[in-house]
Amino acid sequence: MMRRTYVRSMAGWWRRDPVFIRYMAREATALFVVIYAAILLVTVARLAQGETSFNAWMALLAGKTSIALHAILVAAFAYHTYTWFEIMPKTMPPIRIAGRKLAPGVITGVGLAVSAILSVALFALASALPP
Repeated sequence: MMRRTYVRSMAGWWRRDPVFIRYMAREATALFVVIYAAILLVTVARLAQGETSFNAWMALLAGKTSIALHAILVAAFAYHTYTWFEIMPKTMPPIRIAGRKLAPGVITGVGLAVSAILSVALFALASALPP
């Protein structure tokens, strides 16, 4: 008599551990990136179609639903950015300063600070451009 091979169920594997849940939540933010990329592509396509088409698209983007969608997108991007810098110390070689290993929290904090500074600078630059 031959024994059947044990096959472990993979259904819901990511719900078994909080680390996996955070991992899947981070990976799910890729869907929000795809949505925003599609919005940008449509914007460029409308711009290529002419001023009337572009203005109609911009009017649609100024609606309450679009603003709510963009608020959700910003929240998803913020979570993605935080988790990206949170895993950075785990994926990069150790950084040593004066013979001491740099703490993971410092690496994450510096990454987030630089990201925030560059985002504000880019926003200021874009705001300073003439319409």
